[in-house]
Amino acid sequence: MSNKLWDKGFTPDEKIELFTVGQDRELDLKLAAHDVKGSIAHVTMLESIGLIEPDELPILRDALTQILLEIEQGKFTIEPGVEDVHSQVELLLTRRLGDIGKKIHSGRSRNDQVLVDLKLYMRDELIDIINHVKVLFDRLLSLSNKYCDILMPGYTHLQVAMPSSFGLWFGAYAESLIDDLRLLKAAYDIVNQNPLGSGAGYGSSFPLDREMTTRLLEFGDLHYNVVAAQMSRGKSERAVANALAGIASTLGRFAMDVCLYMSPNYGFIKFPDEYTTGSSIMPHKKNPDVFEIMRGKCNILQSVPNELALLTANLPMGYHRDNQLLKDVIFPAFDSLKECLDMCDMMLGHIIINTDIINDPKYDYLFTVEEVNRLVLNGVPFREAYKKVGEQVQNGSFKTNRSINHTHTGSIGNLANDQIRNKMDTIIAGFKKYM
Repeated sequence: MSNKLWDKGFTPDEKIELFTVGQDRELDLKLAAHDVKGSIAHVTMLESIGLIEPDELPILRDALTQILLEIEQGKFTIEPGVEDVHSQVELLLTRRLGDIGKKIHSGRSRNDQVLVDLKLYMRDELIDIINHVKVLFDRLLSLSNKYCDILMPGYTHLQVAMPSSFGLWFGAYAESLIDDLRLLKAAYDIVNQNPLGSGAGYGSSFPLDREMTTRLLEFGDLHYNVVAAQMSRGKSERAVANALAGIASTLGRFAMDVCLYMSPNYGFIKFPDEYTTGSSIMPHKKNPDVFEIMRGKCNILQSVPNELALLTANLPMGYHRDNQLLKDVIFPAFDSLKECLDMCDMMLGHIIINTDIINDPKYDYLFTVEEVNRLVLNGVPFREAYKKVGEQVQNGSFKTNRSINHTHTGSIGNLANDQIRNKMDTIIAGFKKYM
């Protein structure tokens, strides 16, 4: 007996079935709880419009709640021969409730059912990402405050440029994460719209109360046009992928800094031996493998938006099975990014800063701009001051003065970390009602 929602009394070729189902059964386990929650909202709405009898609703809700409990306890599986999570839930209901269970799909297509599941799943995953980002942000800002007075070289073109500080370095990445969350908020708003009731993409002749399911599932808004709702498949994933890629870009860039700064030619930072790896042939090596793997994973994450764009490029209106493959790409991206965020936070909990790096004579010329600015503050025109210091550098007479006096907002002497934290708090507050 077939356990497919679309069963019409024939059995497809086995190879065709394996090819078209793909990874759905494995990936759908991530959607199971969301599928049940969507079904609870759907049957509640069906009762309100008379498609389910009042005495049937509590029976269905209790059975669905029991399935949800089994999912949360890790007891839910998709049985062999069952195509996907939607089929499995309906199969369980029919086994346990008989004909009542068969009513659950009224006014619904697997298309809008999948859309609801995906949007609920991505909503939760985005909130989880925010929590992970906030942990790393707190770590970075704490390190920025701790090492606010420890100078380090700043570079342009990988050439020694001007004085920086570890406070600036850590704080820069903390503030950059705030911009990443702004993009993530936009993706969240795109995802947080209810597609239920759009059916296969063209609505239904049933008098569905779509506003009711929007409230029950706590969506921020409704995909009003049923075709637009169906078109959100792929568009939502691309928006999310861009948000994840933004965070990955920041994290990957930080990982690259760490790899450079750990090298003996820089020597700015190091980690305890147990947080590095060695060489099979060179006894002295302490490799930044964690951050190299992190850099690689983040580069892969930055390719995800393009992968999804190519997967969905030029698809005409309506549902197409290509969209099934979106899960294969976006689901692992969430796990990979969270793993990188966690690992970065753990490593930074053990970072060791070289507090004396700036006193190395090779950084003497790092302070030429400071000398130019001192002359300007004493009344020398900028171009004359620049020329004078430049001549001193050329003839070897430049005398380094390592004292600095940066006071403007966001500079070495005024990191504005309280203001940066306020920015993050404002962003987080925009998500609070969903967290």
